[in-house]
Amino acid sequence: MLIKRNPNGIDIPFSSEITPRAVFASRRQFIRQIALGSIAGPVLAEMALREAFAQSPAAQKLPARQNPAFSATDKPTAYKDATGYNNFYEFGTDKADPARNAGSLRTRPWTVAIEGEVKKPLTLDIDALLKMAPLEERIYRLRCVEGWSMVIPWVGYSLSELIRKVEPNGNAKYVEFVTLADRKQMPGLRSPVLEWPYVEGLRMDEANHPLTLLTLGMYGEVLPNQNGAPVRIVVPWKYGFKSPKSIVKIRFVRDQPRTAWNISAPQEYGFYSNVNPEVDHPRWSQATERRIGEDGFFTRKRKTLMFNGYDVGSLYAGMDLKKLY
Repeated sequence: MLIKRNPNGIDIPFSSEITPRAVFASRRQFIRQIALGSIAGPVLAEMALREAFAQSPAAQKLPARQNPAFSATDKPTAYKDATGYNNFYEFGTDKADPARNAGSLRTRPWTVAIEGEVKKPLTLDIDALLKMAPLEERIYRLRCVEGWSMVIPWVGYSLSELIRKVEPNGNAKYVEFVTLADRKQMPGLRSPVLEWPYVEGLRMDEANHPLTLLTLGMYGEVLPNQNGAPVRIVVPWKYGFKSPKSIVKIRFVRDQPRTAWNISAPQEYGFYSNVNPEVDHPRWSQATERRIGEDGFFTRKRKTLMFNGYDVGSLYAGMDLKKLY
């Protein structure tokens, strides 16, 4: 058995006489040993977990200024949990599937087409998106409709920066987001669990709200593949499925978009999908939530906050949010 050193300086068992599958299995076993502390201490464990779960081709730092005005004061979720417990059905329906399978996603070259009811349609590559506006780190609460939550330091800038540059015309009432659907890269597309590609949408005032984040990174690095690399949207007052991942097209449209989960189960997933503790999902109560990382036997669930604790109620003045869920 030989020892091969990876870029992070961690020694990985390697043998040229075994198959790539066996190499990967051995590597995973070694990383698991480190994470459990049988080989090294907490520092190496965190490095190993990042190596195991960060499925981007190469983790790159993403310098950004912190924006406390838009940041929650909650303790951020551990990196290993935020990158190892995901819903990204394009890579499988189990929570661990995206971290296992998203290494097949190629995030460069990558372009996003901005089209529809705009005066200046554009096609931008990922580098142009990174340079469009100053990057900010914002710590947002993330609430899943399944009843669990996280706190994640995202990196990006308000989507309104991009909207301003393309100049929507008077016919633009909604923004539609279309995500990548490539069977060669995304094994989960073989399942008909949803209609592909995954599509989401926002009303124009929601898209222009300063909290709506065009997201390019998290935890000070580029997005890991399983978290929606290389570009996604994060809307912190809505359930997580309203924040589409791996976006390839942004369309400004007249009519309310037909979104993936609303097509699949309209009686369960409305277009707005605002976090609302008073409106339960048929399978999950929304009154409380389980914060990932606070999973002790005696840990009480947290009370869910209206709009996930964000002051956006003025967007929905006069609306019946029990009907327009």
